[in-house]
Amino acid sequence: MKKVLIVDDSALMRRVFGDIINTDGRFTVADEAKNGLEALELLRKNTYDAVVLDVNMPQMDGIGLLQALKKEDIKAKILMASTLTMEGAKVTMDALDLGAMDFIHKPEWSFKVKDDEFIGQFLAQLNAVANASMGASFAKANVGRQNTKKVEELARKSVGRLTGNRIVAIAVSTGGPKALQSVIPFLPEDLNAPVVMVQHMPVGFTASLAERMDSMSRIKVVEAQEGDVLQKGCVYIAKGGMHMNLIKSGTSTKVHYSDEPSREGVKPCANYMYESLADCSYDEVVCVVLTGMGADGTEGIGHLKEKKKIYCITQESSSCVVYGMPKAAVKAGYSNEEVPLKDIAQEIILHVGVK
Repeated sequence: MKKVLIVDDSALMRRVFGDIINTDGRFTVADEAKNGLEALELLRKNTYDAVVLDVNMPQMDGIGLLQALKKEDIKAKILMASTLTMEGAKVTMDALDLGAMDFIHKPEWSFKVKDDEFIGQFLAQLNAVANASMGASFAKANVGRQNTKKVEELARKSVGRLTGNRIVAIAVSTGGPKALQSVIPFLPEDLNAPVVMVQHMPVGFTASLAERMDSMSRIKVVEAQEGDVLQKGCVYIAKGGMHMNLIKSGTSTKVHYSDEPSREGVKPCANYMYESLADCSYDEVVCVVLTGMGADGTEGIGHLKEKKKIYCITQESSSCVVYGMPKAAVKAGYSNEEVPLKDIAQEIILHVGVK
């Protein structure tokens, strides 16, 4: 049974979260804290399988706790849960940068926390965090640059040798915002393909993710808008709360959003993205499946493979926070190669080249 620490200044929310957790036989609430200082003392003495952490608390807030844990090198698997996350997506990005593994938007009204949909999502994410790998490796900037520099130079010398029109399509979930920092910043601004991406996030967070990734990268990164015409050397992140499809428009490819129900329990869903590429004019789709719980992407890649030439790169297990989505693609027989996170960018460059 997994031991959970709840950190929230609201006694009501601690009780509600505790009731949800204790009704699931996989978990037990081992301790509670009403602020970051209390939680820090508990984490100095005890080990938990997961920590449910609020953001806005007196004395020491969630960000302060994450900073303290990092400073003292205390390892903890943390699921952020706060109403602030909807208004302050930047705070959520900060939390993920500081080591939180995932986040869930806590409804503004406590009675909505008891909705079956929220409970199911919360328990699924808590389970993923509790079983996540603490050893997932993230490439440092200088290491990633060294790994890709020679490949990039080789690609520049080989301009013209790669024929055909390619697109890169990335699927990623739990652990993604941090993992992407080891991939996107190491792609050149003149990558010879557009990059489309589904990162599982709710409404309001993908714009913040795109802004942060763009500030770190040479390649342009945007939140994809309805009607965007895909351009080489640009990363298009699907909006939270909608399904991103790529549609053929003359000789171009455009972004089109649809509002079907969640699929694989997520919205956006990478399966829609991959399936929509079957009717586009690309000669090859380079599918990249990174860390994440569940199996999103596998079904879509399978349907895409029936109509298109694909090359599928999956993140190797030991570098994943959650080896779920890549594992599903490998198990289905779709993965052409399993690659450590630090080498994903160079493999993308090798397969699409530069302009």
